[in-house]
Amino acid sequence: MTQTAGSTGSATTASAPARHRFGRSDSAQRRLHELVPGGAHTYARGSDQYPEGMAPVLVRGSGARVQDLDGNWFVEYGMGLRAVTLGHGYEPVVAAVTRAASQGVNFSRPSVWELQAAERFCAQVPGAEMVKFAKNGSDVTTAAIKLARAATGRDLVAVCSTQPFFSTDDWFVGTTAMSAGIPAAHRDLTVGFRYNDLDSVRAVLDAHPGRVAALILEQATATAEPAPGFLEGLRELADRDGFVLVFDEMITGMRWAAGGAQSVYGVVPDLSTWGKALGNGFSVSALAGRADLMEVGGLNTDDPRAFLLSTTHGAETTGLAAYLAVADAYAERDVVGIMEAQGQRLRAGVEQAAAEAGLSDHVTVMGRSSCLVFGTRDTERNPSQAFRTLFLQELLSRGVLAQSFVISAAHTDADVDATVEAVRGALVVYGQAVDAGTTDGLLQGRPVAPAMRERAAPRRLPDTLPGSGGGGEGGGGDAGAGTTEVGS
Repeated sequence: MTQTAGSTGSATTASAPARHRFGRSDSAQRRLHELVPGGAHTYARGSDQYPEGMAPVLVRGSGARVQDLDGNWFVEYGMGLRAVTLGHGYEPVVAAVTRAASQGVNFSRPSVWELQAAERFCAQVPGAEMVKFAKNGSDVTTAAIKLARAATGRDLVAVCSTQPFFSTDDWFVGTTAMSAGIPAAHRDLTVGFRYNDLDSVRAVLDAHPGRVAALILEQATATAEPAPGFLEGLRELADRDGFVLVFDEMITGMRWAAGGAQSVYGVVPDLSTWGKALGNGFSVSALAGRADLMEVGGLNTDDPRAFLLSTTHGAETTGLAAYLAVADAYAERDVVGIMEAQGQRLRAGVEQAAAEAGLSDHVTVMGRSSCLVFGTRDTERNPSQAFRTLFLQELLSRGVLAQSFVISAAHTDADVDATVEAVRGALVVYGQAVDAGTTDGLLQGRPVAPAMRERAAPRRLPDTLPGSGGGGEGGGGDAGAGTTEVGS
């Protein structure tokens, strides 16, 4: 398959490990830890998510390739925590942002960019009668919860406890393993249900009659599709009980389809929240939905108004220009189709390599083709952080930077084939660890750690039924993944 977005540089992917050096990256990472809590601005980007001494600090990207401070080039997957679908440095988006910036970035009145972006977005998304733009995913998920509470007069929020992340704000992050600093009064206003389990939703509604303001979930994840009738059942329950149904389209939006997962599965929410691929890596997010709900945060309402989103940078021109250029790219070619085709090619290649190595039960590929993750299992076929780290180590040694196999439309056949070859080489070492029953002597340093963790046992969501938990970027629960996409 020929791609329009090319790649620059080369990645060494031979079976024998390359002699990559990470000295400059290591030095920069140490300095980052002195200046930035956690050493990165997103937990999923932290050095503890990578093999010890092999956490590249990047300086540039082009297409599907990135280069670090030491001059190493890698084929990259994950693509900005799934935010980049068109490739790094995609020229039409960069040109549009540059033009917008040259004419002024922020004004004291709305700009024409706001009108153009709103018209385009509402035409693109089935459930979008109105839209409000912001900069981060957490901005708009929290705004959705506030709208729901204001519109319903209720206080509880029901979140899908078998999905990993919705917001950095108190209403959600207080339910995670990193709840320090969140008052119990805030934590206790969030309750949990399970994905693909309508009975668990009914149980929450029965336990808290007339109190649930909003129910929020991702319609699908990298490793789970909605069961027949599940989303439709949520829609019926929302209509019957009166809560606001919120679909989180941070990942699915413009990766499942330009119109989001709601256009794929045919169930329209009351509100939906967007980010990531909306700007191909530029900072732009959106809250969209029914006009009557959105106007609760507007000017023309007879009811008490909600302070919705009033931000200095929410509608600065470069983010909106990026979105409009991304929308143009999706209109000009089948971006999602390209990602799905290249993801299928990657999946087939990795599965064949694993089969040939006798490791099909140990290294697996899961998920939608445009959003693949891998699983790493030990000798006993249990998810393993140590074996995951060994796999990451061997991929990095062969020029592949991959916390997951989340692809972009910039990944060429050559990029995918090079990745498969790198996997073949990595599996030689992985197989040695499986045979030995341990990564000792093969893994250099400590295993990667879960991004969301605390010293004591994690707190459970109130009313969460057994079976909660899950992973994020890097493979979900099956993978023994160390990364959840924390932050937006």
